[in-house]
Amino acid sequence: MAGQSKRRMSVEQPLWQALTYFRVLTLAYAVAQFVPRHDDVARPALGWAYFAVLTLWTLVTFRRVSSAERCTYPFLAADITLTLTGILLTIPVETPARIDDGATTLPSIWAAGSVLGFAVKGGWRWGAASSAAVGLSNIVQRGEVVQDNFHNIVLLMVASTAIGYIVEVARTSERTLARALQIEAATRERERLARDIHDSVLQVLALVQRRGAAIGGEAKELGRLAGEQEAALRTLVMGATLPGQRTAPAAERTAGPAGGGPADGGPEGDGPKGEAGEMSLRLLLLSLGGPSVSVAEPGTPVALPAHAARELAAAVAAALDNVRAHVGPEARAWVLLEEEPDGTVVVTVRDEGPGIPRGRLAAAEAEGRLGVAQSIRGRLRDLGGTAEWVSTPGQGTEVELRLPPHKAPLPG
Repeated sequence: MAGQSKRRMSVEQPLWQALTYFRVLTLAYAVAQFVPRHDDVARPALGWAYFAVLTLWTLVTFRRVSSAERCTYPFLAADITLTLTGILLTIPVETPARIDDGATTLPSIWAAGSVLGFAVKGGWRWGAASSAAVGLSNIVQRGEVVQDNFHNIVLLMVASTAIGYIVEVARTSERTLARALQIEAATRERERLARDIHDSVLQVLALVQRRGAAIGGEAKELGRLAGEQEAALRTLVMGATLPGQRTAPAAERTAGPAGGGPADGGPEGDGPKGEAGEMSLRLLLLSLGGPSVSVAEPGTPVALPAHAARELAAAVAAALDNVRAHVGPEARAWVLLEEEPDGTVVVTVRDEGPGIPRGRLAAAEAEGRLGVAQSIRGRLRDLGGTAEWVSTPGQGTEVELRLPPHKAPLPG
């Protein structure tokens, strides 16, 4: 939205377009009102001179009221000045008798266009002020306050105030929506960066910490420093993605739950979100196979938009990386790819490990470990899918990644 033009929101823009044609139609109406009575007025030449100026002004400024940017306050001031002049010119143009009988003012309902322009441009206060000016000039022109004149003044004031108030509410809603969209976009970008950090830097630091502690000596000190940097980086990432959550001490973050992110990012690649074209999910998953990982796929191709395929494969890689981290580097794992009749893609990752204790995933997320929250569940959420864990202690863990049908490349 920030990159769009400065044109107002769609609720307001139709009002400007309607006002553009309203001025032309009301001009025609005002002229049509004057034509049959021009022989009865005191100064028809003065009346026709005013209508010549009014017609020229309306046509020349036709597009000035097509948007808020073109319809400036100086223009509106000139416009309402022409309106007030026409109302007061009715006094010398018409005869006193016709004025007493309630003769229509020269601009007639064209005067409402000036008032509505102020209302749409500046809100209800400007609408009320401009309608009050028009009403006052009508009282001066009639020389008194009469019932029909009073009704017209009140009607114009109510209409302009109501339209101005609606426009103000619409603008407030637009700003609120724009802010919400900006926050959502920023949050998604922070989550994407958090996934990338988890899939690379945090995994490496955790590995250095574990290996250094196992080797001992100078490597133990290096591992300690790596652990401190991992704790600081996790705190920073948690502050950006899960505000309000409390980060656990570094000593509690030496091991994560099953379902964490991959160390090398798998086949995710660097393709932009929403890039055009499709990609074979089968080939991406087959590249994750190996001596300890079996991949079973359907006999028919499973093609997804490139970004969706890469993100889904990266989530699978994250799940497999957690199998190696928490079950063992040689632990067996099975990956099953299925495509349901409605186009839903389901990938199941199963291992033969000890399972996940109840509540461990939620606790790990609170500690700042983003494997499940971002690398797996976050990726599926951004794609419109779901990630579910089924685990029984002593019987392994099964992760089901479900992606709804995508007929076109995903937007960025």
